[in-house]
Amino acid sequence: MDDRQVTEDRVLGGRVRLRQKADGYRAGMDAALLAAACDAMPGQRVLEPGCGVGGALLAAATRRPEAMFQGVERDSVAAALADENAALNGLSDRVAIVEGDVEAGFRALSLPVFDAVMANPPFFDDPAALRAPSPAKSGAWMADGGLKAWTGFCLKAVREGGTITLIHRADRLADILALLAPKAGSFRIRPIAPFADAPAKRVIVRAVKTGKAPLVLLPPLVLHDREGGKHSAQAEAILRGDAALGW
Repeated sequence: MDDRQVTEDRVLGGRVRLRQKADGYRAGMDAALLAAACDAMPGQRVLEPGCGVGGALLAAATRRPEAMFQGVERDSVAAALADENAALNGLSDRVAIVEGDVEAGFRALSLPVFDAVMANPPFFDDPAALRAPSPAKSGAWMADGGLKAWTGFCLKAVREGGTITLIHRADRLADILALLAPKAGSFRIRPIAPFADAPAKRVIVRAVKTGKAPLVLLPPLVLHDREGGKHSAQAEAILRGDAALGW
């Protein structure tokens, strides 16, 4: 891409350089939280469908230096930037990018199953739910096959006993649980609230394929203090890479 169409940003306390389109969907808080939720062990393989330019993928790879990561992205420009970003951060030996569409299913990638899958599925299934979305961002916000296609992809992509970690809108929690429940369990749910006295707007859901343990509702992560600080101390530590979003 023309450099005038791309910005270079720093995430994870400046440890990760991220080139991304100036006018497209840009990695932000959700990507940072998803990366912080990744707890891959040494030698494990992690897949992120819809990885975009690699905001979550590269932060997770930096946090987990002994794990291997695979990104899947249908947008060719974003996939090229993700590959470039992996090289820019010296991660090409552990981070691979392939073009592919969740709609086509996991088997279309011809990849072996993974130990873990992490994803930030598009938040909307219905175009009418968005108010005049920017064409450059609509692909990241709109799931053509709906949440069902994304959960189905994740379930196929992970081995038995492997984990699926999703960040999504809090009001879709019931749908996420219902879609994963036929083949996964041992749910652990982390609400993400803007303030301590406000309802959660996001949830991070962890499921284990074939897991049978009871559901656990974890304490919420509160992002901001009412006193006017940009982030709460806990959120700031997570965003800078000084703390993980534990399970």
